[in-house]
Amino acid sequence: MHASNPTVLVVGATGRFAGLVVPELIRRNASVRAFVRDPANTEKARRLGVSEVATGDLRDRRSIEAAVEGVDGVFHIGPAFAPDEAAMGVAMVEAAARAGVRKFVFSSVNQPTNTKLKNHASKVPVEAALYSTEMEYTILHPANFMQNIEAAWPFIVEHGIFSEPFPKTASVARVDYRDVAEVAAIALTEARLSYATLELCAGMHSRDEIVSMMGEELGRPISAGEPTFGDWAAQARLPYSDRQMQMLARIFAHYTEYGLGGNSLTLRAALGREPRSLRSFIRELAQRRARAA
Repeated sequence: MHASNPTVLVVGATGRFAGLVVPELIRRNASVRAFVRDPANTEKARRLGVSEVATGDLRDRRSIEAAVEGVDGVFHIGPAFAPDEAAMGVAMVEAAARAGVRKFVFSSVNQPTNTKLKNHASKVPVEAALYSTEMEYTILHPANFMQNIEAAWPFIVEHGIFSEPFPKTASVARVDYRDVAEVAAIALTEARLSYATLELCAGMHSRDEIVSMMGEELGRPISAGEPTFGDWAAQARLPYSDRQMQMLARIFAHYTEYGLGGNSLTLRAALGREPRSLRSFIRELAQRRARAA
């Protein structure tokens, strides 16, 4: 990007993951325009340090066009398991291209061509749309987010068990989304990641290995649970429709059969340092809990 102080539109800037991109951009002297759906999140966006807030809906062409007007770059991450996720992503790409946006970073998913998984396949049309623009795109393929463990941490600490609905011996690639956010910010403020498609993974671990780390950091045993998907879903209480839960069930069924592969080489090269490890992430959770207590 040629602008020394670029303006970047961050889709879902108050969300759990896109919100991590905002401080990384600000740290690199970018101005952030937050794109939020709910006007009630305006103040939350301001507290993150954004310069502007655009309120709109990814399903509303006019609000998208207004949001991308005058920005140098766009960070886009689609809403999880939305049935029209692909259409919303393509609409954002096309609006950005028409507006003359220079850079576009898309947070896709590890193994998007694994089309047996609908939430993976929904990323492919968005990636394809980017190839048919003149924007400097960077496509991110992050593995399973370590932050998903954070959501379960209070239960883990209270009950001494970490459960996921697939075998405890299955190895799954994971990444700290803070590292993904840093890569996104680099791509939006520098030239070296332009036109790159990046697999982002910190390492692969089985749940047996993870609970061993948890036990060492907490100073007491943690066991690995293997619930059915139905029992796990009842405990997780996710705000998903039946259709979305079916999509999630297929992901875990895939993990049961094959795990989830990933390699840390690309993430290490993009960051120019070692990525945050799962061990360090668990240690951080344990230390934060200890301070709170």
